[in-house]
Amino acid sequence: MTYVVDEKCIKCKHMDCVEVCPVDCFYEGENMLVIHPDECIDCGVCEPECPVEAILSDTEDGIEKWAEINRKYSDIWPNISVKKEPPVDAEEWQNVKEKYKNHFNPKPGNK
Repeated sequence: MTYVVDEKCIKCKHMDCVEVCPVDCFYEGENMLVIHPDECIDCGVCEPECPVEAILSDTEDGIEKWAEINRKYSDIWPNISVKKEPPVDAEEWQNVKEKYKNHFNPKPGNK
């Protein structure tokens, strides 16, 4: 088992999860984070820290797509180990539907 980040993170990117991760397994894209599945130690401390509930166990039903996205982009995007400020409009994006389809950006985050 490992944890993955789903589309609820897109354009929200609160990063509370980054701050508590003991193994620094988060990677930053321009508008979301992902978890490297081979680095995650399944401790689960990140899950309750996410205010938008974007972190889920990879054993959840229907999470396969997100497990693949997390694996792919954690190999491309830069590692992040320090919490940054969320986007100023993060709250406005929390309940937007189909964020992956309409708003996902595959570019890496800024270091």
